[in-house]
Amino acid sequence: MDAYDIFKKLTKGLKFKHRVIGVKNDIQPSKKDLKKEVEIKHEPEKVKEEIEIKEEIEDNDEVILSHSDNESESEKEDLQIVEGVKFGEKKKKEKKDKPEDLKKKLELEEQNRFRNEHGIKAVGRHIPSALKDFTELTSRYNVKPALVDTVTQCGYTEPTPIQRQALPCMLEDRQILACAPTGSGKTAAFLLPLFHVLGGAQGGPRALILCPTRELAHQIYREALRLSASSSLRCSVVKNVKESKMKEREATIKKSDIVISTPNRLCYLLNQDNVTISMDKVRWLIIDEADKMFEGSEEQAGDFRQQLQQVLAACGGKQRRVAMFSATHTPAVAKWCRHNLRGLISITVGQRNAATQLVSQRLLYCGSERGKLLAFRQLVQAGLKPPVLVFVQSKERARQLFKELLYDGINVDVIHADRTQAQRDNVVRSFRVGSVWVLICTELMGRGIDFRGVNLVVNYDFPPSAISYIHRIGRAGRAGQPGEAVTFFTQDDVVNLRSIASVLKQSGCEVPAYTLQLPRDRARARRRQQHAPYREHIDTSLHKPDKRKLEGENEDQVKAKDTNSVRDAKNKKQRKVSNTEQGKHRNKEKGQKPRQKNDKNKDGGRKNKKIDKKEKKLNKRKKKSFAKSAASS
Repeated sequence: MDAYDIFKKLTKGLKFKHRVIGVKNDIQPSKKDLKKEVEIKHEPEKVKEEIEIKEEIEDNDEVILSHSDNESESEKEDLQIVEGVKFGEKKKKEKKDKPEDLKKKLELEEQNRFRNEHGIKAVGRHIPSALKDFTELTSRYNVKPALVDTVTQCGYTEPTPIQRQALPCMLEDRQILACAPTGSGKTAAFLLPLFHVLGGAQGGPRALILCPTRELAHQIYREALRLSASSSLRCSVVKNVKESKMKEREATIKKSDIVISTPNRLCYLLNQDNVTISMDKVRWLIIDEADKMFEGSEEQAGDFRQQLQQVLAACGGKQRRVAMFSATHTPAVAKWCRHNLRGLISITVGQRNAATQLVSQRLLYCGSERGKLLAFRQLVQAGLKPPVLVFVQSKERARQLFKELLYDGINVDVIHADRTQAQRDNVVRSFRVGSVWVLICTELMGRGIDFRGVNLVVNYDFPPSAISYIHRIGRAGRAGQPGEAVTFFTQDDVVNLRSIASVLKQSGCEVPAYTLQLPRDRARARRRQQHAPYREHIDTSLHKPDKRKLEGENEDQVKAKDTNSVRDAKNKKQRKVSNTEQGKHRNKEKGQKPRQKNDKNKDGGRKNKKIDKKEKKLNKRKKKSFAKSAASS
């Protein structure tokens, strides 16, 4: 029995799906087939034993083998060319990590776990590890113990989440974009590194802090004075710039190490020809409330982006670093930072664009503008816990609401941009002290202002956007204290209702289901942000309603009469009456009977008038005929 007969018996009943490899076919054998042939050549004894066994089975039953099973078995089995030697897939040798690398990996895992515990998310390269305690400042960065003691004396027992990550980044000279909730200690997070980096007083601005409002600038200045009690650094605020006090402002800026200002006032000073302020020594440029600064388009004149380019050009030092802080994250700020800040680290605490969970929030439907005033009076009747902040959309509405609440006997005051600086300072001071219980304000006070212990925030007018809402209610629930926020809305405010309802839901507050299912109208919402909607006047006094226009009437016909014209008409009537009375009195004195106006009307009315006219015509004709006859004679 030769090899052909053996192959014939073994392959009885089999069906080959592929072409058989042979001499006639042009297909070259694969590597697997060659390896199988090599196995058969080197193991002839085993093959003979298998053939004999299969011949016995073949007499009784037919052997049916599947091609797929053979393939799977051949893939699983290792190749054996020589007895005792097997070839399979090469196993890669596992590299053992060095003890130094293992230690680094464990440290990274520990740092990430610590950040997750405190809700910190940091994105960037070579991020410094977060602080566990203020004592690490002295051990890691050689911060003076006196500065750490002043921090603890100011009420900071342990660092807040934003301070845990922002302090190491700024102390290691890294540029950052930080986003943390309102009242989380962002001001101290950028002031402490400045005091350590700048050291002692040298004269000339070496750190510049920009913020959107003058009130916020004064608040940062007060906080800087508190924290810099142990250092000899000088801080100053750029106040109202007048021509008479220009040299005085210039002298104070040149002496101070840290300058706090709004961008408009600083750019106005830099553009003056008679002012020479050098910004070459500036090492840190801090921008607080960055999202508010970057509002608007680049095409607008006086836009913050243009002002920022001017400030950066003035601070032309190579060591200059930029840090931006805000409570909300906007794409405009993030895009600018990615393009202009090298080695950027973006830090986010908690959820982006979410309100603090310490504030209990609720929405209240009022129906109309008059319903809002009624709802506020009901809040007062139920009992208010001062201090209370009330937000409206414009200065005019702030004045109107102030008059209404003043007549109700509430201890209230108002602050807006039209008031003088002295008035605004007095109002803020009295509200902090507690002599004013309810403060009516516009968006001016919605950014960064820290009023300790605000228990209630009332959004009398619906906020134009979700970011504005987050900043407004952020005046309550600061420094770990709970607060409350009530938002009034009417049918006209449905455009932005869904976005603000989603903010409430993220914070864990109860929201009506229909508010989350409202359709989105983004174009209309954008228009609302640019132009405030028209609202009725806040007024409870009675007014005469305007005359309704008919469809065919012109404006001149509908125009109401002036008071002067009414007065003149009354005077004319009175004169006529007085003249008739005087005439009657004279006739009585003379013994004449008074004339009766309606004698004709008594006898004949209109007919008598016609008869009189006919008689007059006849008399005229007679006169003419008589004149002609006299002329002819």
